[in-house]
Amino acid sequence: MSLAGLKSAPGGALRGIVRAPGDKSISHRSMILGALATGTTTVEGLLEGDDVLATARAMQAFGARIEREGVGRWRIEGKGGFEEPTDIIDCGNAGTGVRLIMGAAAGFPMCATFTGDQSLRGRPMGRVLDPLARMGVTWLGRDKGRLPLTLKGGNLRGLNYTLPMASAQVKSAVLLAGLHAEGGVEVVEPEATRDHTERMLRAFGAEVTVEDRKVGDKTFRHVRLPAGQKLTGTHVAVPGDPSSAAFPLVAALIVPGSEVTVEGVMLNDLRTGLFTTLQEMGADLVISNVRVASGEDVGDITARYSPLKGVVVPPERAPSMIDEYPILAIAAAFAEGETVMRGVGEMRVKESDRISLTANGLKACGVTVVEEPEGFIVTGTGQPPKGGATVVTHGDHRIAMSHLILGMAAQNEVAVDEPGMIATSFPGFADLMRGLGATLGEA
Repeated sequence: MSLAGLKSAPGGALRGIVRAPGDKSISHRSMILGALATGTTTVEGLLEGDDVLATARAMQAFGARIEREGVGRWRIEGKGGFEEPTDIIDCGNAGTGVRLIMGAAAGFPMCATFTGDQSLRGRPMGRVLDPLARMGVTWLGRDKGRLPLTLKGGNLRGLNYTLPMASAQVKSAVLLAGLHAEGGVEVVEPEATRDHTERMLRAFGAEVTVEDRKVGDKTFRHVRLPAGQKLTGTHVAVPGDPSSAAFPLVAALIVPGSEVTVEGVMLNDLRTGLFTTLQEMGADLVISNVRVASGEDVGDITARYSPLKGVVVPPERAPSMIDEYPILAIAAAFAEGETVMRGVGEMRVKESDRISLTANGLKACGVTVVEEPEGFIVTGTGQPPKGGATVVTHGDHRIAMSHLILGMAAQNEVAVDEPGMIATSFPGFADLMRGLGATLGEA
């Protein structure tokens, strides 16, 4: 595939059974917790995308021994803590990776310097650095805590911290730092966010308590990690990533005559907001064969072509689907009526300003979009949009994949300008979609 451009064109129905790549959130955490633990951690189904591989290299730099034993199969030999790295830690494009690693590294009396690619260096880290600083971490970096950044940890104080925004990354960074903080930590969430760190800490032997408490008419979630926790290596079976499964599933919903099944998809309640929303839009989306793997519910999801209607997405659903709004907007472009997406200002500080890029890409393809500070409204006609544009992605993998899905059902082909970044989260995306019958080629 040329990295200069990739395009998709309308074609026949999509059909087949596939597996989504391993969940990126679980994959990052398996590497980090495995490195922090004592003993051997084995991982199967790891997402071998650029972001996770950057985290794996970082864990090697902190002293863990990491070996790839086969496709998606890895072995991590942890030493029960981090050693001071001898060089700069390059996290590539991995925002989750760098924020969680900074939290983990904060517990040890050493210095570590972090950098990343152009996109990651432009993303402020202040939301993580603020609670870490309250625990005793010092750091030196660019304006607003942008990378490159040097962090010095060790001798951490305990912390009771209320999240100012819904962010599983910030919560996770505080919990990982809390493994080596005097007095432990407690994180209070005004809105529950994905709970993979809590689940995985338990799997590695830590004690984590979660309690919902009502204050007036609002419920706050209290996540507590007591002091003195030790992690022991374990086995992790990584389920399929619902964020990645969304692309072939939405493609099946908008390409006439299609039927696609994605097997082994994570069904954690805090990650399935997109599937709920699509069903509210009228999608023929069926979940079957539900089972448990490594503490997470997983299942198979079948999507069949469906006429869709616009809906108002509840803002409180945003934390459970924040990464899926670009592909939801594609489904909305084929729906009849308005799809209102609000309370998603977090999208503006992802790999790119995803609200603006999604809106601009849809407008270029003939879709009516109203952009708001904290959201956007997509109005569809129930018919395929015009398409025919080359979409600017600013190197954002989800923007690229979303608009390539659009091109599979639009009136005319759609191209994206920087498809190389797709490998950060979905290596093999083009081949998987071609295997289902999609028309994808160099632009």
